[in-house]
Amino acid sequence: MKSSFILKGLYAITDEHLLPPSQLIPLVDAALAGGTQVLQYRNKLGNSDLRFQQALALKKLCHHYHIPLIINDDVKLAQTIGADGVHLGQSDRSITQARHTLGNQAIIGATCHASMELAEQAVSQGADYVAFGRFFASKTKPEAPTASFNILANIHTLDSPSVAIGGITVENASQLIAQGISMVAVVHDLFAAEDVFAQAAHFKSLF
Repeated sequence: MKSSFILKGLYAITDEHLLPPSQLIPLVDAALAGGTQVLQYRNKLGNSDLRFQQALALKKLCHHYHIPLIINDDVKLAQTIGADGVHLGQSDRSITQARHTLGNQAIIGATCHASMELAEQAVSQGADYVAFGRFFASKTKPEAPTASFNILANIHTLDSPSVAIGGITVENASQLIAQGISMVAVVHDLFAAEDVFAQAAHFKSLF
């Protein structure tokens, strides 16, 4: 059975610098209440106990809003807490291995940078969505390779929802949505906002 979640809209990604432990739950709560459609838990610095506790708390919160929780990179953590899926980079475990571990109902996303070839490969291996970027200058990953808008001309040929990532703001997101992108992944322009609820609602309105 495949996931029943709709993969469209604002895709929020947590950040350990913008969301210290005391702020993680209240700010994610505001983002979900404002209209976030998918949440990815990403914490590269926390120890395994902290990451387990945070992921478990976020799963409970996401399910209150009927929103899927995706774990960044960590298939074992996703399996342990019963998350809705995992997002894999090019250097992480393979999609087929993750699928075998997490089951058919899991949402598996794949980073494809600026490569339609990587996206087609990911979809053929069973990815539920593919992510392209970065499209703009990124505060979270300034060193990430850039993606041209040209790649978006062919996303309609993929039998999969698509995510754009990298420096996306409420000012520039519409350019990507107009090209047919299913979701915009946002870190800084959401969680560094003065009013996270209002910012999430603003992003939601763009769709």
